[in-house]
Amino acid sequence: MKTDRIEKAAGYAFKDAKLLRKALTHSSHAYENQPDGPQDNELLEFLGDSVIGLATAEFYFRAFPDRTEGELSKLKASATSTLALAGQARRIKLDKAILLGRGEEKSGGRTKGSILAGAFEALAGAIFLDGGFEAARAFIHRLLAPTLKPIRTETFQINNYKSALQELFQKANFPAPAYTTVTAKGPEHKKTFTVEVSLGGKPLAKAKGPSKKAAEQKAAQKALKNYLGRRMKEISPEAFIVEGDE
Repeated sequence: MKTDRIEKAAGYAFKDAKLLRKALTHSSHAYENQPDGPQDNELLEFLGDSVIGLATAEFYFRAFPDRTEGELSKLKASATSTLALAGQARRIKLDKAILLGRGEEKSGGRTKGSILAGAFEALAGAIFLDGGFEAARAFIHRLLAPTLKPIRTETFQINNYKSALQELFQKANFPAPAYTTVTAKGPEHKKTFTVEVSLGGKPLAKAKGPSKKAAEQKAAQKALKNYLGRRMKEISPEAFIVEGDE
């Protein structure tokens, strides 16, 4: 396992290499290879969840000190969702380094969002134990920094795609948007869902995703993009801003 590549991508060099290996060890691998005392990443995942939550809350609190608690909560929720954390895991190539059991490997575990997000949380927990909160904070903040790039004005609204579309329909006195799963293709462990969002039976947009939730968010995103155009700037897989519209 090329752990040095993970350290380079994460921007952190471990003093205790065993912590990094444990962070990358999925329970399926641990039980196959260490039956007498499995050392998987689940406890590190538990710790990392809280570390990421605190570091993310601080990041957006400092970036937007004048925003409301509700807006900051939306940003934090979107940045710490399974979808977002799985994306961060892929960004630093965790998907190529996770240690999986043979069965999980064959069933496509290396592409599963829950496994990737769990490994990312475990890595954050391991960094916290190895280098303290400052090291973990630097790791998380560096990965969150690109979310600020689309924001070029102090006047903006924050929302997630499905909520925003719902609110838009409510303001116009329209019925709630309806999401329909059009297809679900592929093997059970690697399905691709196609979801269509409609208004009163009229199709608005269609999108694909690795889960129904992801496909619904993408469909809502497409519908909103048609309405808002260039004013809409994506800052996470589930959240966006609209500039100049307080």
